[in-house]
Amino acid sequence: MKVMSQLEWKNKTAVTEFILLGFGNGPELHSLLFLMFLAIYIVTITGNISIILLVMANRHLHTPMYFFLGNLSCLEICYSSNILPRMLFSYLGGDRSISVNGCFTQYYFFGCLAAAECYLLAVMSYDRYLAVCRPLHYPICMNGKLCLQLGAASWISGFLSNSILTFLISNLDFCGPNEIEHFFCDSFPIIKLSCSDTHVARLVTSVVAGICSLPPFLLTFSSYLSIIVIVMRIPSATGRKKAFSTCSSHLIVVILFYWSILTVYVFPHYNTQISLNKVFSAFYTILTPLVNPLIYSLRNKEVKEALQKQTSKLLNFRELLCILKKGK
Repeated sequence: MKVMSQLEWKNKTAVTEFILLGFGNGPELHSLLFLMFLAIYIVTITGNISIILLVMANRHLHTPMYFFLGNLSCLEICYSSNILPRMLFSYLGGDRSISVNGCFTQYYFFGCLAAAECYLLAVMSYDRYLAVCRPLHYPICMNGKLCLQLGAASWISGFLSNSILTFLISNLDFCGPNEIEHFFCDSFPIIKLSCSDTHVARLVTSVVAGICSLPPFLLTFSSYLSIIVIVMRIPSATGRKKAFSTCSSHLIVVILFYWSILTVYVFPHYNTQISLNKVFSAFYTILTPLVNPLIYSLRNKEVKEALQKQTSKLLNFRELLCILKKGK
């Protein structure tokens, strides 16, 4: 009986493309979703590029904190560009198909960037922990060499970790159906369509996701918890309120990011509702890249001052050009 079922699967035509079902059907809904995701993508890219350019242009921002923020912004640009443009084209043209190789490629870069962000957020939290809780040791501990090593380690670890998963999933057999109940190519929705034995792939996916997210989450959470304890000892009520507001906003975004990833990948058996799974996925693929520039950078006094200086320089340059044109 088992041999007969295997022969039946082999006789079926192999899948050459997948269909990403996305968030809903209907031209009216597609138009609304297109406009919404287009606005999100533009704001995300503009905000993160602005942070990168600002950090590069202003030497006062050449510190470990802003070095990591620049890395995070670069990662968020890649993260959003891996998913949102494909969604926009599908809503605009109505073609929701994606080739099998294209799907695996999208999943590979998504997984790499998600893992890299987990590590990078942990590094950023540790940097803030040293700056607040160990201020005398901070300049010695967090030097330029260590910053480069930690930044490179975050990117390399992310890309290496997902290579294993992509290899396992790409070697599964797909005989049909080919409809992915998601808005991008993700591991569990892809594995669900396979006609092979998926036990190993599911197990390895949960284990690798747990390794990439749980230890960084614990480090990040403990770092911010230590920072909050120090902040609560500040004598000034105004200073305490300001510092606590910044730390709490960081912590909220970090918890949403890590918890949504842990819920989707490490505890998949509890995600019985597909629509709820999509909502959790939207947190770390769409919402986080959108709010990170605001939460981590644009609320900082140093960034605001640097932005004002760069804006005034641009205005002065425009005035100079106008004067030169009038002189001619």
